[in-house]
Amino acid sequence: MRAVDLIEKKRNKEELSKEEISFLLNEYLKGNVPDYQMSAFLMATYFNDMTAGELLEFTTIMRDSGDIVKFDDVEKFLVDKHSTGGVGDKVTVVLAPILSALGMGTTKLSGKGLGHTGGTIDKFEAIEGFRFSNTREEVVSIANKTGIGLMGYSDKIVPLDKKLYSLRDVTGTVPSIPLIASSIMSKKLAIQSDVIILDVKVGDGAFMKDINQAKELAKRMIEIGKGAGRQVKAVLSNMDEPLGYAIGNANEIVEAIETLKGNGPEDLNEVVYTIALLSLKAKGEIKDLSEGKKKIDEVINNGTALEKLSQFITESGGDGNLINDYSLLPQPKEVMEVLSAKEGYVSKIKAEEIGKAAMIIGAGRATKEDLIDHAVGIKILKKVGDKVNKNEKIAEIYYNDSKNVEDSKNMLLDAYVIQEEKVEKQKAILEIIE
Repeated sequence: MRAVDLIEKKRNKEELSKEEISFLLNEYLKGNVPDYQMSAFLMATYFNDMTAGELLEFTTIMRDSGDIVKFDDVEKFLVDKHSTGGVGDKVTVVLAPILSALGMGTTKLSGKGLGHTGGTIDKFEAIEGFRFSNTREEVVSIANKTGIGLMGYSDKIVPLDKKLYSLRDVTGTVPSIPLIASSIMSKKLAIQSDVIILDVKVGDGAFMKDINQAKELAKRMIEIGKGAGRQVKAVLSNMDEPLGYAIGNANEIVEAIETLKGNGPEDLNEVVYTIALLSLKAKGEIKDLSEGKKKIDEVINNGTALEKLSQFITESGGDGNLINDYSLLPQPKEVMEVLSAKEGYVSKIKAEEIGKAAMIIGAGRATKEDLIDHAVGIKILKKVGDKVNKNEKIAEIYYNDSKNVEDSKNMLLDAYVIQEEKVEKQKAILEIIE
């Protein structure tokens, strides 16, 4: 068997067998197939797609290239929620304590943010002393105590994905739906869970700008999960404006805590509740999504979910009293108000532009090596559908270094599209695919 023959088969739209895919990927991992040949295969895949059988085998071999993390000693119904990345997406910070309070557990790998999207690790690392588990023993211990098992990415889990992603990044093959699906699902399948819930973001601030592409990605990931014998559900959620009002790290932790106190933004609540309801349904506690809302309300109203977050922060090395004292978070030195240049209704907020406006003041990374300033960020004060007067405050920029603040302000003003006619508020959940 030779790599060149398999590249030609893929180029000619012929289906590869399990043995052929296994040979190609394993030989690449060993260094026997060079980058230029794998690049040719990735480009052929980009143009010619993969069959369901090819994609399942491709993903399975990626999964098996590293460690598999099992939670046999955590006796809970385990939920792995994955977001494809967006602006202001603090869903995990709110959802994990709610699931724990409902008697379930969260087991997932969390990532760092890159570009205009934020990562869960960065948000939690805004908390002084907080340290993410990076061994199975640590994550199991904390999951047993708190019901929240969040782990940082490890080089030992799906190393083949890291190698392939670096190649995709420099060969123009990142946007390939089968390659995105296998990259995400190989990591999901490497972690034990009872249900995988995929939050596929759609719109300006998301990787997937188009709803049909997002739907296709969700369906391919569900197909892989089912092929691997796993229960998978997907929600398509709106990223045509930031989720919630806070963008940054420390300020997103505050908004997440406020949501657990019952003061959450409507759109954030909608996404969190939908995923929590899907989890209850997957567990078999409810038959219909309309049944479980009271259960979630209860764990928020009686403070159980908030207490679970406090406990998780304490177990991870932070100060759990943070839930009552936000001054324990890093504080910005300066605040700049952003005033609207015109009057009317907000018809669109370019979420990607807002994410970039936060990134250039230090809230995000342009490259993997960049350091983050956890104190800085942006708070938007108006959402799509809201009325705005001329010179009314539409946002605040929290910053420590004034270098890029004027640019950030101009990006924010550009991100707000204001028109004369009244506009409907946007729905946060666009579709549920089970």
